[in-house]
Amino acid sequence: MVESRFPEGWDKERGRRVLAHYDRQTEDEAVAEDEAGYENRRESSVEVPIELVPAVRELIAKHKR
Repeated sequence: MVESRFPEGWDKERGRRVLAHYDRQTEDEAVAEDEAGYENRRESSVEVPIELVPAVRELIAKHKR
């Protein structure tokens, strides 16, 4: 048996609520939610090689300070 691990601040109940939200979502609602994520013009998503992730995280942390 594998022990469930949750992000910091999460518990089993919160995990269940998130799963229930997505299970009830229609395809149109899912698309609308995805598209809304791209409306924020202050953030962007990029792909970087795995070996550069630590350096990118460090740059972001310095920028936020």
